[in-house]
Amino acid sequence: MSNILVTGSDGQLGNEFRQLAPKSKENRYYFTDVQELDITDLSAIRDFVLKYEIKVIINCAAYTNVENAEDNYAAANRINNEAVKNLALACKEYDACLIHVSTDYVFQGNGNLPYKEDDSTEPIGVYGQTKLAGEQAILDIVCSHLIFRTAWLYSSFGNNFVKTILRLSSDKEQINVIFDQVGTPTYAGDLAILIFDITEERLYLNHQGIYHFSNEGVCSWYDFAQEIVTHSGNMCKVLPCYTNQFPSKVKRPIFSVLDKGKVKADFNYEIPYWKESLVKCIKLL
Repeated sequence: MSNILVTGSDGQLGNEFRQLAPKSKENRYYFTDVQELDITDLSAIRDFVLKYEIKVIINCAAYTNVENAEDNYAAANRINNEAVKNLALACKEYDACLIHVSTDYVFQGNGNLPYKEDDSTEPIGVYGQTKLAGEQAILDIVCSHLIFRTAWLYSSFGNNFVKTILRLSSDKEQINVIFDQVGTPTYAGDLAILIFDITEERLYLNHQGIYHFSNEGVCSWYDFAQEIVTHSGNMCKVLPCYTNQFPSKVKRPIFSVLDKGKVKADFNYEIPYWKESLVKCIKLL
């Protein structure tokens, strides 16, 4: 029996873990968000880890508002980097493993081949820069760790692209969606299952390092939206448009497809195709 701490548990991924935890035969899960545990406070983390004899920390906490991050570097850095450093320090001190969730935004996104874990990183905005700094903090501290980079995350919880398109397509006759940014949607439930299985089977004892995870397949935001509307039953028409038709202070990756060969090989995990997972999520909604 091991005690597992899930931070940022009120978010999309954290809520997926709440659904899975009752199925555990091996572990006891503790769920915290900022109200229960401020991960920017190292002494608070130390106290919690010591009190509850935590063996694994699954960090789902992040500053994910990409637009706001451009004007709030300090706030984004505090959650995406400094708090991660605190968790890594506590894990090293108390011999625990840190499982941390990162992002495709650590890459520049101007390639045309799926990104591997050891490809050079060059984030183009504050969100990506602070998330990469958090990754580096873990590597510098040299605690037991697994880092999962993911992309285009959605679920039946929280705010996300799927919910936005469902809402807009129920209100409007037509919507414009960007078609010149390409990646892969990721159902948070699928990523949660992978990490849950890793903790249940204690696979973190045999594997360390950075891994990429998204669902299988490739699409544009336009394709993603079209599929959402098709399964919603809404009569809204989806029209493709260019990125520059939506002015933004944030430059986003044009290509952010992740290579999942390593995660499939090391953990023997069969990753679902993005359209199949989307249908599962829409049924829940």
